[in-house]
Amino acid sequence: MKIKHLIENPQKLFLLDGFGAVLSAIFLGVVLVQWNSYFGMPVDILKLLAGIALVFALYSLGNYLFSGKKWRPFLIAIAIANTVYCGLTLGLVIYYYKVLTSLGMLYFVLEMMIIVILVSVERRAILNRDV
Repeated sequence: MKIKHLIENPQKLFLLDGFGAVLSAIFLGVVLVQWNSYFGMPVDILKLLAGIALVFALYSLGNYLFSGKKWRPFLIAIAIANTVYCGLTLGLVIYYYKVLTSLGMLYFVLEMMIIVILVSVERRAILNRDV
């Protein structure tokens, strides 16, 4: 899927955001918890992050289904929420740096990179006056 297509069809951004959040919730709440010794982040923190991701998934998928032509404020809200989530994740990575494994660092850095890219595309869609 091309970025231009997403910018011109912002409803699809909600779908992408929602499925990404579902995937994050599964990884954080199941995979990383199950094999925690390979990642190092405390289980209670993983469950907290998974819960947040699940809320974001419900929000984004709900907006994909129901926001219609008034999508812009809802996309602004999830873009801000994703940015705050990234900041929270970065703070937790810094705080728990000594207990994170290399694989744990890799996971969280990749997750933050993906979210930053998603937020930049969401921002471009928000600012696009043609839709």
